Amino acid sequence: MAKILLVENDPLQGFLRKSVLERRFAEVERVSDATEALCLVEQPHFAGGLGLVICGMHLPGFGGPAFVTELRTRLPWLPVLVLGNGGEAAGDYAGEGIRFLPRPPGTEELLDLAGEMLTHG
Repeated sequence: MAKILLVENDPLQGFLRKSVLERRFAEVERVSDATEALCLVEQPHFAGGLGLVICGMHLPGFGGPAFVTELRTRLPWLPVLVLGNGGEAAGDYAGEGIRFLPRPPGTEELLDLAGEMLTHG
């Protein structure tokens, strides 16, 4: 199965979400900021095995919409799941293969949605 890139700047949330995702998915890589994520996807050996990016709304150096736009210029086929924390606009994340959850998902919801996006893009 393809790997998941989790972009989460909050250390506790990053640890928790990575742990949850690793229950079902063998390869989960976590980075703490958008710049690090973009550097990783520039590496062909990493990008070639990537199946999904999961990110939050507020990333150091980039806002969520700017990060997703930049990511999609590099890998337009890559599914992206954006996790909101309430009050954000889903319209900022329009596009095929992009899903937006306006509030943090529950464990099973996150696992099911990640699995669906890995399977169907």
